[in-house]
Amino acid sequence: MSVPGKEASVAEQKKIKKSVYPAPAMPHEGKVKFEVFGEEMIEKKVKLSGNSGRVYLPPDWVNHHVKIIRVD
Repeated sequence: MSVPGKEASVAEQKKIKKSVYPAPAMPHEGKVKFEVFGEEMIEKKVKLSGNSGRVYLPPDWVNHHVKIIRVD
């Protein structure tokens, strides 16, 4: 493992990834895997808003970049 405060080498990152995130036995048909690095995560259901959908986020997220991934 790496020393605290220093980044892990690529080989160490691969070992960590394999040990923490084992590959699924059978991948879900029609699904893709995303690997995203971020600060916080929230799971919410999209609500109808006119002819579109809407998700409310915390006010401290205003002016920050977010990524939305549909999971179902």
